[in-house]
Amino acid sequence: MTTTKEFIRNRKGQKLAILIEKQENQQGLAFVMHGLGGFKEQPHIQTFAQAFLDNGYTVVRFDTTNTFGESDGKYEDATTTNYHEDLEDVIEWAKSRSWYEEPFCLAGHSLGGICTALYAEKHPDRVKGLAPISTVVSGKLSVETPAHQQVAEEWERTGWREQPSGSIPGLVKRLKWAHVEDRLKYDLLPNVSKLAMPVLLIVGEQDINTPPEHQRLLYEKLPGKKEIHIIKGVNHDFRSNGELSEAALKEVKDIFSEWIKSL
Repeated sequence: MTTTKEFIRNRKGQKLAILIEKQENQQGLAFVMHGLGGFKEQPHIQTFAQAFLDNGYTVVRFDTTNTFGESDGKYEDATTTNYHEDLEDVIEWAKSRSWYEEPFCLAGHSLGGICTALYAEKHPDRVKGLAPISTVVSGKLSVETPAHQQVAEEWERTGWREQPSGSIPGLVKRLKWAHVEDRLKYDLLPNVSKLAMPVLLIVGEQDINTPPEHQRLLYEKLPGKKEIHIIKGVNHDFRSNGELSEAALKEVKDIFSEWIKSL
């Protein structure tokens, strides 16, 4: 396997950082996407990628713009729209590479989950398997969660939400209210019938951002071959009591690997 990093420009002329792990005897292609404020090297993102790598897939990970990775932009400007457009731009760029193949797999976490699923609804023939993990199902459902309700009033009043980063110690993330207004434009449920490819759903039992009941709602409406797994004792980022759960990540990887083998 060879690992390379490339920097390309998205449709707005901003720099995107892309990590390509290419197999010599490629068994498939997968794009793996982080969530809001995430980056391509996060432990859970690496876990998803490793499951594909272990099964002979070439894997593409990237940092969207407006996050904390190596791409351009500021986190405060992050929107579902800009993350989704960056995914589209990375796939479009990939089409010119020797390792590109269709259909490919898509995996994403949280906001990356809804972005990959939106792409699959738009281009179902290109997607071999879809794994929107701890996924946002719709903007409407997002704003109905107790986690959002606790911060919504002040966020809307001040225009900002401030919270400590779970992945980068000491970092305080600041996000504009415009993020919420943009997220409300998106909903997977109206076009869920397009997601007829195999779909894997995984969520932490204690996830308060994209809770198990949201995942079950999506699961029940999916028309094709589908799986749902609820990981006991962990939250949205597969942490327990603030600490990353290696046991949970191993469980996630094993589930992923069995699913990939079934495609």
